[in-house]
Amino acid sequence: MNEQRPIIVWFRRDLRLSDHAALTAACASNAPVIAVFIRDPLVDRLGAAPKWRLGQGLAALESRLAEMGAKLILRSGPALDTLLALLAETGAQGVYWSRLYDPESVARDTDIKAQLRAQGVEARSFGGHVMFEPWSVQTKTGGMYKVYTPFWRSVKDRSVDAPRSAPPTLCAPETWPQSERLADWHLGAAMRRGALIVARHAQVGESAALDRLAEFIEDDVADYVQMRDIPSKRGTSGLSENLALGEISPHQCWHAGMRALHEGKAGAEVFLKELVWREFAYHLMHHSPHILTSNWKPDWDKFAWYTDAAHPEVIAWQQGRTGVKFADAAMRELYVTGKMHNRGRMIVASYLSKHLLTHWRIGQAWFEECLTDWDPASNAMGWQWAAGSGPDASPYFRVFNPDTQLDKFDPKGFYVKRWIAEGQSDPPETALSYYEAIPESWNLTARDIYPSPARDLAAGRQRALDAYQNRGF
Repeated sequence: MNEQRPIIVWFRRDLRLSDHAALTAACASNAPVIAVFIRDPLVDRLGAAPKWRLGQGLAALESRLAEMGAKLILRSGPALDTLLALLAETGAQGVYWSRLYDPESVARDTDIKAQLRAQGVEARSFGGHVMFEPWSVQTKTGGMYKVYTPFWRSVKDRSVDAPRSAPPTLCAPETWPQSERLADWHLGAAMRRGALIVARHAQVGESAALDRLAEFIEDDVADYVQMRDIPSKRGTSGLSENLALGEISPHQCWHAGMRALHEGKAGAEVFLKELVWREFAYHLMHHSPHILTSNWKPDWDKFAWYTDAAHPEVIAWQQGRTGVKFADAAMRELYVTGKMHNRGRMIVASYLSKHLLTHWRIGQAWFEECLTDWDPASNAMGWQWAAGSGPDASPYFRVFNPDTQLDKFDPKGFYVKRWIAEGQSDPPETALSYYEAIPESWNLTARDIYPSPARDLAAGRQRALDAYQNRGF
């Protein structure tokens, strides 16, 4: 290791300085460290909301590095070409990065590692985006887990690496390479006017994520079991947007949850199970990457999904104008906050894929465009769970009734009133913000009459069951 030649740390979905194995290793070498983010084709293909949120996260990382006297170097172009150019400019001896697990990233990173090593450049990848590497968890017969509960039992007592502290300083190179300007990337352009609304609800950056975790553990985790299904309450951690971009690590969340469990906060165990549910999604994506693009269960390829994304009922679903209040409130929450309560996600996914018999891929793509906490593994697994086509999925005969779900989880209508303005004489700001966030082309106002349901829920459920049974399910 040459202490004079720098090491490039290639940031991706790990926008933090603490518990960052690649950064820690680079700093331990005593070599100068150059932090780099590359806007490559995979970044350019992000949906509107995830790309906007990425821009916010990069700005926070830039500020954090500046506080330490360092810089975040921004470059655009194919990742390999960009790294080779930076190596030539800086004389760097190595490139370190945190592993990703979606098939496109794996293919890109595998090629880059081989190309760099062939040129004598040290290329190292590190864990950190998941707690348990997907190849490290196997059934007794050596295969992948296809059901969550056995997966949980397999990993719940495993040791999880303790989080690493952020480096106190970063050794700077003699000369910084040129950087593009984040503002010139216009990562929020596709969000248009919605960005200003969603920004009010985002908690961006590593410091905000750590504060959010601490607050959750202190105030909310004890009641997590009772409160996490109540959409009108702050009953969840809210950390999904931070985990998606690696502004906090799952290891940090796990150890905080374990401390809470040992302190007698019973809800902490279910919080830990939710972290492992996220792990399960990543392991499924690693072992069966087709989960991202096609039915995980091949039998579902025979099912005659509707695939018209421009159908009026699908458009009404997208706009939160189905007349089904739980589904509509959840979709409106999405446009205002960039996120959606997990109970709402189950309802809107079940309604689209079962009551409307519309292909889950249409819903998956819409969430990919609209969620600031978009995550490829969790989004795919969640949609296939709701549709019934995925591993450990909701059974085909389980068709959520949005009205009875609303009676159970929002009996006094607080959630609906928060997000649906029509019919209220004095609607709250949250409900009115929906009209500020949505595309102007939708031409909707709070003065509109709230629609009646286009489809009877009981009849829709029976139609779905008949369709499944006729296909031999």
